[in-house]
Amino acid sequence: MPNINMQRILVVDDDPDILLSAQIILKNEFADVLCIENPAELEETLSHFEPDVVLLDMNFTRGLVGGDEGLYWLSKIKGFDPNIQVVMSTAYGEVELAVTAIKQGAADFVQKPWLNEKLVATLKACAKISVSTREIEMLRDSHQAFSVTKPATDSPDLIGQSPAFQSVLELISRVAPSDANVLVTGENGTGKELIARAIHQQSQRAKGPMVSVDVGALPSSLFESEMFGHAKGAFTDAKNEKPGKFELASGGTLFLDEIGNLELDIQAKLLRALESRSITKVGGTRSIPVDIRLISATNVSREQLSDTDQFRSDLLYRINTVEVNIPPLRERQEDIPLLLSHYQTIFGNKYGRTDTYISSATLEKLTSYRWPGNIRELKHATERAIIVASSNELKTENFLSEVPSASSHREDFNLEVLEQRVIEDALTAFGGNMTKVAKALGLGRTTLYRKMEKYGINSE
Repeated sequence: MPNINMQRILVVDDDPDILLSAQIILKNEFADVLCIENPAELEETLSHFEPDVVLLDMNFTRGLVGGDEGLYWLSKIKGFDPNIQVVMSTAYGEVELAVTAIKQGAADFVQKPWLNEKLVATLKACAKISVSTREIEMLRDSHQAFSVTKPATDSPDLIGQSPAFQSVLELISRVAPSDANVLVTGENGTGKELIARAIHQQSQRAKGPMVSVDVGALPSSLFESEMFGHAKGAFTDAKNEKPGKFELASGGTLFLDEIGNLELDIQAKLLRALESRSITKVGGTRSIPVDIRLISATNVSREQLSDTDQFRSDLLYRINTVEVNIPPLRERQEDIPLLLSHYQTIFGNKYGRTDTYISSATLEKLTSYRWPGNIRELKHATERAIIVASSNELKTENFLSEVPSASSHREDFNLEVLEQRVIEDALTAFGGNMTKVAKALGLGRTTLYRKMEKYGINSE
């Protein structure tokens, strides 16, 4: 949030003696004071100095005392950024002129020669208004961000009694109170964001924000604007200054999902921000410090992340102080009945079918199923079963259109043979779209091409 002790004051006056006086009076009261004689330099100065308060002379041309010049430049400043507070200054203390200036957007009016204490008090009051205005905008933007990233109300708690999942919970309890960066790994649908939220909620930052971003889905052209924010006028549609996700998460946790899918040039920009603990808005010049705890997640394997053709090793070290690997559902089968019961209750209440049940035979089949989509697949399957079941009994076919029997598994368990078949199946499923195939398989494109060459697989 903006800090009153860090406010910037811009003084615009054509009298060098006035500027020298202002510099002496204000330099000990504000973090930065800049003085310019020529108002024609205002536009450029506003862009790089980014003042919070402008002390603006009313008259710049010798012989003119009507204040029209000051009103003109007032309109320019407010048009550039309505949050900048403008205090008008003139040697002619006409009440009507003061009223006109305030009606057109000025925050206050001081008469020259200044009373030092009154000048400082006026500028400090306006600085507080600037702080409050920017905080309100920040909170509004934060609210919008949280409304997008807020977890669904039907998301499960951390449910599981299997040794594999209990190990994850134990690791979370140890790492959460620290401020260490955490990398959450696991297959699609295992609940990586849920784990990230549990870490945040058990951390010392729990009262701060948690901002979630699917960075893998961000186009390269929008990455900097979304993550670091942009200044007003940075590009055609940038009509107002906008905070980025780093700034919104300051004081809390920033969760970057699908980080393994970031392109290398974007990885470099992210690394710089993490190393410097600061960001610069697109179109801005001021470095803004940020205080975040980083949690990242990926379905990309550790082997693939270690491939320097796909992922920077220095970034991997930065994000991976502690790694939390979530086991797939097939490795925690004893948790499946608990999750089924949980979702059965949720969707039973949602659809008014609280009297459904699952037979022991069906439960055994569902427990032995491999659930390639993990918890996400189980959740959707349970909702489907609640909706389509014609009786109170939820049968196997209500959950899944096809559940392979024990005898239907491929007899060839050679890993290379199975890997070749999976790649071929994915190529067929996605019509040879290599980007989609690589993402579905959890592989980098270079790794995928290398495996296709190994197995003699043609993409056409």
